This record gives sequence, structure tokens and C-alpha cells, in this order.
Amino acid sequence: MLFSKMFIPTVKEDPKEAEVASHRLMLRAGFIRRLASGVYTWLPLGLRSLRKVEQIIREEMNRKGAQEILMPAVQPKELWVESTRWEKYGKELLRFVDRNNRELCLGPTHEEVVTDLVRREVKSYKDLPVNLYQIQNKFRDEIRPRFGIMRSREFSMKDAYSFDADEPGAEKSYMEMYEAYVSIFTRCGFRFRVVEADTGQIGGSFSHEFMVLADTGEDIIISCDTCGYAANLERAEVGFTERPVSGKKGLHRRVETPNQRKIDEVSSFLGITPDKLLKTIIYNTDKGTIGVLVRGDREINDTKLKNLLKLEEMELADERTIEEATGGPLGFSGPIGLSIPLYADMDLKFMEDFVIGGNERDVHVVDVNVGDFTVKGFYDIKVAVAGDRCPRCEGGKLVATRGIEVGHIFKLGLKYSKAMNATFLDSEGKDQFMVMGCYGIGVGRTVAAAIEQGNDENGMILPLPIAPFEVDVLPVNTTHEESMKVARQIYEELLANGVDAILDDRDERPGVKFKDCDLIGIPLRITIGERGLKEGIVEIKRRDSKEFEKVPVAEAARRVMNYVEDAKHC
Repeated sequence: MLFSKMFIPTVKEDPKEAEVASHRLMLRAGFIRRLASGVYTWLPLGLRSLRKVEQIIREEMNRKGAQEILMPAVQPKELWVESTRWEKYGKELLRFVDRNNRELCLGPTHEEVVTDLVRREVKSYKDLPVNLYQIQNKFRDEIRPRFGIMRSREFSMKDAYSFDADEPGAEKSYMEMYEAYVSIFTRCGFRFRVVEADTGQIGGSFSHEFMVLADTGEDIIISCDTCGYAANLERAEVGFTERPVSGKKGLHRRVETPNQRKIDEVSSFLGITPDKLLKTIIYNTDKGTIGVLVRGDREINDTKLKNLLKLEEMELADERTIEEATGGPLGFSGPIGLSIPLYADMDLKFMEDFVIGGNERDVHVVDVNVGDFTVKGFYDIKVAVAGDRCPRCEGGKLVATRGIEVGHIFKLGLKYSKAMNATFLDSEGKDQFMVMGCYGIGVGRTVAAAIEQGNDENGMILPLPIAPFEVDVLPVNTTHEESMKVARQIYEELLANGVDAILDDRDERPGVKFKDCDLIGIPLRITIGERGLKEGIVEIKRRDSKEFEKVPVAEAARRVMNYVEDAKHC
């Protein structure tokens, strides 16, 4: 490909609307252009990277026996009603009506469609297992799309769905997809971690996220510094050490705390640290009003709480509900005397002589102990932080890093097959529900994540397997006949040996060419200059290094081919 013939509208200045490195650089390098809020056009360079990610995905999915299909983007309401998600999914589901007044939606995911397909076609255990996947654009009407491709409304996704006759088969399918994902992100050239995750809107019994490590990542990964435990922040557990407590009670007393409502205000007023206070948070849920108790210096993990109590809906109570439940105003709630169910974080089990709200304005209660009130139980319901004990090993401590979710796999079980009556006849002729799994990769997000992980002040530093081109053959002076002759020879030799190269044949200043090459993130550059040719050499430079390698002209193509081959198999 000749640089002069390609549509590469690069930009010198950082776009004002760009918030993160990938958004800024994809706009500057001519990878994407914005059409509407959260909706982007992929330009030739960006599309080349996107297609390379897709090809790696296809190869690894096919290797595991998955088969590619393509399902419609427009989906009928009836299927979503069957699965009970038409109302539950929320406003991210873009609903509309056609000319015949039929209600439809733009697919944000395809569990319903693929379950309907398979239940119509698969009748016997002999037809199972089945694993179907597609690569297709999805649409989720995000309330605040941001970060460019990283969180857009329309996005490219690979979604796969497995159907098995029993749990052991489903476990095998899940692990095959786990292995495929490890291979995919390894081949993409990422530093990544696999973490335990919550199942969220998709549902199911358990799931794993594949997180590209990046300091700019919007997700927090909690992992152990000793063992292999890792989870996202929503899912991360906290270990505890059992220790004896005195069991004392009835020693508490009420104290005036005028105008002291917040944790830091109360702790400062009483001369104690925040970990000696207990927060009582009141929630409205689909199972009624509840109270949740957590240490003053910690936060409640809403996802853990919802999963623990199997709640469909949960929100912080308003002031009126708080007054009805506690008898006091917002900011002074405490567990003593409450008739609503109370759920305590595990920390509380080991606390003594702590402070709570007095359920009365400007009043707190000191020297409180666990025996002074009744709770339903003690649970791990707080947000994990660095320094907490590992829940899996003895002596390990949790650490926090940042990452970007690029893949998510789910063990769905019977969630959709039961709701949509997806059954098959077993070996005894009895109806059984298919056991399902689903597996997603954000294809465009994967390209953006690569940029977040690899960039510097000059532009992108893309992994070779997914860069738009592997090599830039760059003659410094295109008017110099010998330079262009050598450049074309090297370029054609690379192409003939399967190397994805571009020849920068533009009549531009060398500085412009070098800057564009760095901005685009091409992993290798071969520079052909008049001075070097007099010595019979050209320069090879890797994008991720400041060093140049001078090699004889006759060896340049072979040297680059060896590097490309090594990079693809590392």
C-alpha cells in the first residue's frame, strides 16, 4: 500500500473533546471520526486494526469448534418479554415501533435471538453441544457515552453462545472459551489479567473478565500479592481473621453531637478515628426497607449486597423513609431499636466500644457493642481496598491496579433456556433444558485498549499483530532515484513474504513522515537515506525503542521478516 494513495487524515493538535489517550490518538491518527454522540465512523487505518483483531478472534474461536453466524441487529419485543428483560434492561435498550406498529429494539446483545434460533433447530441430545458466534455491531443507548470508542453507543462486538446437554458439558464449553480468550489476548500482544466478575445484566451463576492492564483504565482490579486470586472491584472478596471478642453489652450511653452529621465531623468531635464509628445505611428494595451496617471508614459494595439478598431493585432510602424507619433524620441513623432487617459487614463482628447514630438529631451513642442490637448476620459486603487480607490464601494482601475490560465470559446455566423453553430430548426421551454460556469481546474496545496500554508523547505504540501496518518503508527523499529504487525493492520483498508493509512515497519533509509513522504506531520503520545508501546501509527502528539498527541493504527485508515472525509467535 502506498501512503500517498491512502485516506489518512491526521491531525496535529489534540482534539478538545478527547478525554483519554485512545480517543485523542485515534482522532489524531485518522483511525475514527465522530458522526453523533457515541457513534463513530472507522476510517481505513482504524478498520485495518479492527479487522486484524477480528481475524485473531475468528481463528481462535474456530479452533475451539465454534461456528460463525450473523444474527439480525433488529429484534422483536416478544423475545425480550419471554426472557423478562424488556422492562428490566433499562433505557440502554433502544426501543422503537415500525410502520405496522410492531415494537422492536436495536440489539445490545443476542441471548434472546440465539436461544430462539437453537430451540427451533435442536431437538435431541445428539445435536449438542453447539457453540455459535458472530461479529456484529451492537447498540446500547448509554446515558453518557464517553472516551470515544471505549464507551460508545454503537460498537463492534464478538458474542458467542454455547448450548450443552448438562452441567459437565457446560463447564467444558466454558473452559474452552476461557482458553480461547487467553489465546486471543495473548496473540493481540497485551499485558492482561483474568479476574472473577459479577454477571450483571446478562445474568448467570459466575463469570470472568479479561482486563488489559493500563494506568488509565476505568476499572479497578483487586488481586493478591501472593496467590493467583484476582477480581474486579464489584466482585472482590475480603478475607477475615477470626478473633475473640468480649461479648459485653448494655454499656452504651447517648451523647450530644450538635451539628455533627458526617463521619469526619463526628470522629473529630468525639476524638476518635473513623474506624470506631458504625454507619447505618437505609435502603429501599423490592423486598422492603433494610438497614446495612458498615465501619465508618469503609463503603458498602452494592453489587455484593444485591447478590447476597437476591435483590432485583435497590436504592438509597429518601429522608422520609429514613425518618419512618429510624425515628430520626438523615445522618443520625443507628441500629439500636430498629425493627427493619439489619445486615452487617463482617468487620462489625469484631468491633467493640464503637459509636453509632442515636436516631435523633444531634445525638450519637458511644460504647456500643454487637450485643446491643440484633442483625440477620455478618457478611462480606464492603468494597475491597488495597491492604485487605486475601480471601483465598493465608498471609496474602490485596493490591489494586487499573485495567480495561475487553472480554467477559458467563456461565448462564438455565436462565434463558428455562425462560424461553429451550429444551431437547435426552437419551431416555425426556425433555431437558439446555445449559447455556455466553462469551463477549469488545472488538473496537480492544483496539482502543491497545492504545491505552501503549502510547507516548509521539503517538501510539501498537502491538505488531494488530497495528494497521507492520512496517513502514520510509525513503527520506522521494526525489532521489536510488532511494526510491531501494525502497521499492525492500517494500516488494516484504509484501512477497507476507509482511504487511506501507511505502511512504509522499513528497514531504522527513520530519512529517517520521511524526506520522510514530503517531500511527507502526511497529517497525525502515529508513532509506542518501547518506546511508552511500555506505550500503539502511536504518531499522522499532516504535517501542529509541535505538536504531544499521543493516546492509540486502539484509534489511530479511531482518524485518524475522522480527515480524518472532513477534507473531511470542
